[in-house]
Amino acid sequence: MDFEALHSANFKLLDDTVGDWTSMLSKLEALKKDANDGLHKKALTADWAGDNAVISREFVGKTAGEFGDAVTQATSIRNIMQDTRDELKAQQNLLKDAIERGRGKNLTVTVNGGGFTVAENPDKKAPGGQTDVDALAKELQGILNTATEIDNSASTALKALVDLTDHGFSDATYKDRDSAVNAVKEAEKLAALAKKKPRDLTPEDFDALNNGLKQYANDPIFAEHFATTLGPKGTLDFWAGMNDLRETHKLRDRFDQMDDLQKNLSLTLATATQADSPEMSRWKYDMIAAGDQPLSKNSTTQGFQVMSNLMRWGNFDDQFLKDYGTKLIDVEKKASDNGRHVPIVWQRMGMDPWLNRTGTDTGSDPMTGFLAALSNSPDAATDFFNSDFVTKDEDHDFKEEDGKKEKRALTNFDYLFEERDWPQETNDKGKDSTEGRNNLAMALEAATTGHPAGQMPTEETPPHNKDQAELMQKIVASVSDDPERLTKHSYMSDSIGQITSEYLPDINRAMSDDSRGNTDKLFPVAGTPADLKHSDVTRLLVTLGQDPKANAAVEVGQAAYLGNLMDYHLNPNTPEALRYPQSPQDTIEEISRRSAEISGSLAVGRQEAIVGPAAKEAKDFADSVAQQKNAWSGAIGTGVGVGVSFIATPVGGAVASGVAGTVSSIVLEHIFQQSETDVLKEAGKTAGELWGDARKESFEMNQLAAQEAAKAHNLPYANQVADWAKEGGQNGFNDASDNARHMADELETEIQPG
Repeated sequence: MDFEALHSANFKLLDDTVGDWTSMLSKLEALKKDANDGLHKKALTADWAGDNAVISREFVGKTAGEFGDAVTQATSIRNIMQDTRDELKAQQNLLKDAIERGRGKNLTVTVNGGGFTVAENPDKKAPGGQTDVDALAKELQGILNTATEIDNSASTALKALVDLTDHGFSDATYKDRDSAVNAVKEAEKLAALAKKKPRDLTPEDFDALNNGLKQYANDPIFAEHFATTLGPKGTLDFWAGMNDLRETHKLRDRFDQMDDLQKNLSLTLATATQADSPEMSRWKYDMIAAGDQPLSKNSTTQGFQVMSNLMRWGNFDDQFLKDYGTKLIDVEKKASDNGRHVPIVWQRMGMDPWLNRTGTDTGSDPMTGFLAALSNSPDAATDFFNSDFVTKDEDHDFKEEDGKKEKRALTNFDYLFEERDWPQETNDKGKDSTEGRNNLAMALEAATTGHPAGQMPTEETPPHNKDQAELMQKIVASVSDDPERLTKHSYMSDSIGQITSEYLPDINRAMSDDSRGNTDKLFPVAGTPADLKHSDVTRLLVTLGQDPKANAAVEVGQAAYLGNLMDYHLNPNTPEALRYPQSPQDTIEEISRRSAEISGSLAVGRQEAIVGPAAKEAKDFADSVAQQKNAWSGAIGTGVGVGVSFIATPVGGAVASGVAGTVSSIVLEHIFQQSETDVLKEAGKTAGELWGDARKESFEMNQLAAQEAAKAHNLPYANQVADWAKEGGQNGFNDASDNARHMADELETEIQPG
């Protein structure tokens, strides 16, 4: 900034701009409030139907969110401009004060082009002579330098903030110019450290990197600037080098913190990929292009192997994940004869193969880290699993469908869940790693439910769409076709159990065997229902029943669903057009029957696990149910936890008001108390005892749900509903016993008669 520009600056235009942004903020705040309190809240309780239940509702939610982001970005811009204006005004005052003090010492300041000249008054010398001249010149230049830095850094910060998004608004928050500028400076400083040779890094450098990335991982400007300054190759070289023991002997005292560095770097890169700047777009393209390239002429390690280990945490950009996954799958397909053999392309690196520092696996298989990224990004996961691995026109084995061998497209789900020969990995204990398939199950959880794996659905989670429902159909059919896909890898069952618990309306429909009646009204589904076969569902439930965590997820989900469903159908305010057109007795009996069949099918699996060859402990199952209480703490009474495909229907209006939530709460509290008691009991039980206990507990659950719903609505037949529920429950357990014998007859233990 030149002397005259600062000295004569008129800040009215900047004052007006700050004022305009402040006025705009007030308007945007009002729009945000209207969007949240009006548009968004109405969308959550509106009577959406068909595609509207998914598309329109989700669109409204995202639109309302954009207003919030607009307020955030406008606030940051206003704050930076306001702070810049105030600081430039302060520098102008300092400049004028210095000139006045100079006059007092007989010094004159003359404008000289873009600069200035300080000289003594010809008529009267300065007291300090040349010393005073030099001191004033230095002071004035310092003020100009500061003003220039303020002006340039404000421009950099504003450009960086606006460049974060190509469409829409950024949710980046900066209280002033300094905070935005510091993000840029810290990014450049830490990127410079990461560019060093690992052998040149000191423990202090390591700490600066680790702590800095942790502090700024969620800062959009920092993350984008760090990633683009370091560059794709720099990122790969840095992490590979940090895992080369020949290069990092100076950091041996920091080896136990390498997992933290890996996590913080992953979170930073995830934030960076959300930016739409031209530089970041190039970074993404170049990173994917480097995926199948060796890091150097002397290395067998490829880019995908390194980058996938830096994707295990954080929410990566969906399009980046889609493009990355497409290239990764393509490389693996070509290297493994269309997926028929072990993907030998993924070799371990030299002296130290631990590209993953969490201890769960070595990190040499890039699919493991990539699937972890998908587990945090539901939309990208759904797209990836439904994409073709091999088209029906390509060379591949036949798939048998409906008793016929027909050639069809082989999806990424088919390949990863059924056909891939996973490379053998070890953990830090020297045992076989389970991380790859476990991450696969978690990614499937995100892909089918619409929310990140390990979380419960919320009111914001859209109902299931067509792609999610079709993927659920594939999972159910695949497990039915070969239950060992789960039983041999039981650690996958908790995610598949959670998926199943969120498709209970669809599962209850399938078990009704009613394609022409009114089952759709008995078990209403918002969005796209999954079209499931009764036999496949039975085999899935029996399989899941053999794993304590999966069994608990479905059992607890069904209990909550049962309570909500009883309340919905016994609620006099449920619109007639939506009501199941049968008597209250028939309604209660049918709901109880399907609920009991689900419980009975799970009980068959639980029985197999405890008294069969697996010889698991009964306490493990009770303990897993008890532990579900923590997961359900925020969902009890809302109905959301049973899956948005139920709660997002007009049922949502009923559940959200009055006493609706209390029925499920009471039912859940009952089974949680029962499970806590069972944990303390002796584990040894016969097959008959296990079946009898499960049967009794199911009857009590059905009766309790019916009684509480009838009582809540003061129904005249409240003293009869328990008998109706018991009748339905008895039939349901008979169904479970009969169907398991006919549909899952390969079980080794004897299935008890109903």
